[in-house]
Amino acid sequence: MALYYPPVGFHFAVYIEGLMPKYTGIPDIGFQEASGLDVTINTEEYREGGENRFAHRLPGNISYPNLVLKRGLLIGSQLQMWFRSSIETFTFEPHDMNLLLLNPEHMPIQAWSFLNAYPVKWSVSGFNAQDNGIVVDSVEFSYQFSRRVDPVDLLTSVL
Repeated sequence: MALYYPPVGFHFAVYIEGLMPKYTGIPDIGFQEASGLDVTINTEEYREGGENRFAHRLPGNISYPNLVLKRGLLIGSQLQMWFRSSIETFTFEPHDMNLLLLNPEHMPIQAWSFLNAYPVKWSVSGFNAQDNGIVVDSVEFSYQFSRRVDPVDLLTSVL
């Protein structure tokens, strides 16, 4: 009987659909960190008249935090140009994004889709003459909603 080992979290790729044809430059698929893969179902309390022991807790709307991607500073990237265009013209072109968790053979084993994403925050790590670290870009994306998807469904669209 084979033992199950949970996948490692350091081998992943991010694909931004529709970004490459309009923007030229270095493809943006490699990041050192991805976070914000949360989904929260908010609840609402309803107090029933005459019932003082408890309040009914009912499911409400669903909320998603921003998707945060971090990597070493990449000069002239498509993602940088997309964000710059959004800031300078204040027009936002949403793109679907896919995050793929990869196995040791570089094949996707799990995937998440973020629909109608657009960049909302860009930050660069501070500079320190006494530190020997790399400069890190951090980009946050707002999106309409996310879903966990079968990676086989994405293989034809991203590879």
